Amino acid sequence: MSSSKFEPNDDILDFVIKKANGLKGLVDTNLEIIPNQCIQPKEQRLDKSQIDNQESIPTINLSNFDDLNVEKAIQEAASKWGFFQIINHGIPIEVLENLKDAAHKFFELPAEEKVKYHKEKVSPCEFVLMFWSAIGEKDEKVLEWRDTIRHGCNPQNNSNLWPPQTRDQVLEYQKWAKPLAKKLLEVLLKGLNVNEIDEALEPLLMGTMSININYYPPCPNPSIAIGFRRHCDMDCITLLLQDNTGGLYVRGTKDNWIHVNPIKGALAVNIGDSLQIMSNDRYKSIEHCVDVDSSRARISIPLFVNPSFDSVIGPFPQMLKDGEKPVYKHILFSDYWDHCFIKRPYGKASLDFAKI
Repeated sequence: MSSSKFEPNDDILDFVIKKANGLKGLVDTNLEIIPNQCIQPKEQRLDKSQIDNQESIPTINLSNFDDLNVEKAIQEAASKWGFFQIINHGIPIEVLENLKDAAHKFFELPAEEKVKYHKEKVSPCEFVLMFWSAIGEKDEKVLEWRDTIRHGCNPQNNSNLWPPQTRDQVLEYQKWAKPLAKKLLEVLLKGLNVNEIDEALEPLLMGTMSININYYPPCPNPSIAIGFRRHCDMDCITLLLQDNTGGLYVRGTKDNWIHVNPIKGALAVNIGDSLQIMSNDRYKSIEHCVDVDSSRARISIPLFVNPSFDSVIGPFPQMLKDGEKPVYKHILFSDYWDHCFIKRPYGKASLDFAKI
């Protein structure tokens, strides 16, 4: 049940965001038609005519992680696709299933319980319940069709303050996922002739991490809404756990959209802007978006592996040693972060901020 009843003349942003009902609470009012504030501009909707059902991103079996063919497959996928799925990655299936179950438990709480974790009531360094809105050219707010809670997974974050519905499950997943992320980064760096992640490189590549839990409730009018508009991630890499609902689409090599078909126990991995910048375009940060379903809720759980905020990101010296021209300047990651969150550029436009 939502904490209040939504009436046609009510302020939807107040109902969804300030009162922490979220999109879940809006759907629980037996909504039949989505409000105008949730109708996406045509350019932000998923164009179904551009979906290529014959193509798929690579799926890589990590059961023999140190095999040179596996390493090469990861590096090639990062160069060509920027997105791939991994199976037999070593994280127990029960850890993944427990995390998805925890996500449902949290977002199905009453609003008066969820509001305790709202970003206006807690430190953003700890955990934040967020209701996302996209800012258009005229500062018009259009709600994306999802609710999110963020768990900052860094030593200074106090997990004791996380919601009890998700705390243990996120901590257990983090224990398994962090070394997996480091191993993937080591393989990717090897493809750039960069040494292993030492004490000097670790803050640059994985200085901060967060695990977000996204909840996409059923949408009465999915064709005019969007769960997550087209964008690229700012980080080095993202590990994404999705349920079996489907709805994640990535840009293909022919500028089409490719559905990332859910595979039980798999994780989707994608390159972020920071690693594209460091690789001087060897690896690709790829546009992706999320469609919504009319009958089922969807859960997705990305682990974002970011540089520390005081790190300077730019092309690795190894990329330029043979006279190759740098595509990007060196910038503070915190400046890049602020640009992306304040401007919220569409698609690949985020990278323009770092280009020479």
